[in-house]
Amino acid sequence: MNIVQLRQSGHWPTLLTSFLYFDVSFMVWTILGALGAMIAPTLGLSAQEKFLMVSTPILAGAFLRIVLSLLTDRIGTKTTGILAQLVVMGGLAVAWRTGLSTLGQALALGVVLGVAGASFAVALPQSGRWYPPQMQGVVLGLAGAGNIGVVIDHLAAPRIAAAYGWQAVFGAALVPLAIAFVLYVALSKEPPGQFKKKKLSDYLNLLRERDAHWFCLFYTISFGGFVGLATAFAIYFRDEFGLAPVQAGEFAAFCTLVGALGRPVGGALADRLGGIRAMGVFYTVAGVALVAAAMSRNLWVCGAAFFVASGAFGMCNGSVFQLLPQRFAKDISVMTGLVGCGGGVGGFVLGMMFGASKEHTGSYVTGILLFAALCGVALVGMKLVKTRWRTTWGAMAAARI
Repeated sequence: MNIVQLRQSGHWPTLLTSFLYFDVSFMVWTILGALGAMIAPTLGLSAQEKFLMVSTPILAGAFLRIVLSLLTDRIGTKTTGILAQLVVMGGLAVAWRTGLSTLGQALALGVVLGVAGASFAVALPQSGRWYPPQMQGVVLGLAGAGNIGVVIDHLAAPRIAAAYGWQAVFGAALVPLAIAFVLYVALSKEPPGQFKKKKLSDYLNLLRERDAHWFCLFYTISFGGFVGLATAFAIYFRDEFGLAPVQAGEFAAFCTLVGALGRPVGGALADRLGGIRAMGVFYTVAGVALVAAAMSRNLWVCGAAFFVASGAFGMCNGSVFQLLPQRFAKDISVMTGLVGCGGGVGGFVLGMMFGASKEHTGSYVTGILLFAALCGVALVGMKLVKTRWRTTWGAMAAARI
């Protein structure tokens, strides 16, 4: 696959603008995590309230993915994308002009930012439906590379806040959002063809499949680990090691980058090793790294351990989606929504574990160890299903299981 083939197939302006839409949306989806250490003192938040604030957009985005997925089938992907971007820009504009003075206002903004996190349900089908089946991997990989936006967050937001105040960050975020919006409106196109409209009952019917529960569990832990850590890092490094907001953001960006870039690597390794074996390796590495991070009192050792954990979770995300189409080829669109919802719930759970641990024990150690234990739960689950998977639908799959 080369750039010439990519340009000659499908509609590359839609692919480009879908990537930009997803990238800036992912950036603002996690913006409260990047600013949490600065907003919390202003609002007088407890440790648990801090993590509730930064985790709310993740939880809202999880369920709104299903809402936007249903909406794209009814009013089109482009119209849905336009409306979603307007909602997010409106919410940020209000927060910029009026500020946040209570936890309730911060949580309300978090729900609005969840619409940005749900952009996954718009950008990927809009770009992917333009291209033939043999190009879906590279196309969806490019469109989905927008999760690099969380790294931009941690590098830029603390610097802007240090110079102009954290409220100004909401206004500054409107600039890339507006640019991406104009390009999206002008250049993106609705994908061709007719598609079966998803219904809420489709999601409920698939939940009767026990394998759907297993995939949701695995992604809840892997994507939940990645995005949960991404939103918690800045607060954690500031609280535990007394770093200034800009330094904490740099450490957060460093630890998050490898997870953001690791997804396609994990998918490629799953193709070579088999999805189940690859996931086993990644969950093991992530669990061990989390234990090392929890026990370390040295900034650099702790940062290195979180770097490894984030990378392992990112690669595990790719491995989950290497297996998912093999099991649910006919229902991949609906299953992507269900599994993506589970991942957002996992990110919320990790954030709340951090907050509850700090609130009730005075330390983050218990919360980190509890999430490390969930990696062990995933390993047990894989042991329970691997023989059945390999001897049933896996035996007929074209990829290694």
